[in-house]
Amino acid sequence: MRQWARRGTRPRQPADQRYESAYLFGAICPARGIGAALALPFADTQAMQLHLDEIARTVRRGAHAVLLLDRAG
Repeated sequence: MRQWARRGTRPRQPADQRYESAYLFGAICPARGIGAALALPFADTQAMQLHLDEIARTVRRGAHAVLLLDRAG
């Protein structure tokens, strides 16, 4: 967004707040027909830990889970 101003001045530039983002974390078990998912306003280490905790609550004790991470840093 461009804004014209006199040279040497610093005009106020309001932030564009028309959009909000959500980050979706999800996992499914096709064999059991269940899943675990979170919608969060951020994607960082803490969010990933929340997702792993949610998966851990869903996976049966003694079972294994395989995670495929798309575009994970």
